[in-house]
Amino acid sequence: MPIYEYKCSKCGSLLEVLQKVNEPRLEKCPKCGGLLRKVLSPPALQFKGSGWYITDYAQSKKPKEESKPEQKPKSEKPAASKKKKEPSTSSSD
Repeated sequence: MPIYEYKCSKCGSLLEVLQKVNEPRLEKCPKCGGLLRKVLSPPALQFKGSGWYITDYAQSKKPKEESKPEQKPKSEKPAASKKKKEPSTSSSD
């Protein structure tokens, strides 16, 4: 059975009523006797489990973080310097 929300046009109080769909709507406010109007509000239902748009397709596809190999800590001693090769100055004609 759905829950309907009513608002009194005279005193402004809100009323929630559990009613069958085919039951007549309420017309009088129980507090002041004013005219009641149905209020449209978003439904309060939640779909659980797989197979629903919100659980299967609406989630953004985030790339999984690749496991990076651990970096070795740098040694305290500086590495031996490597000599760069200099271009030879001899010419071969």
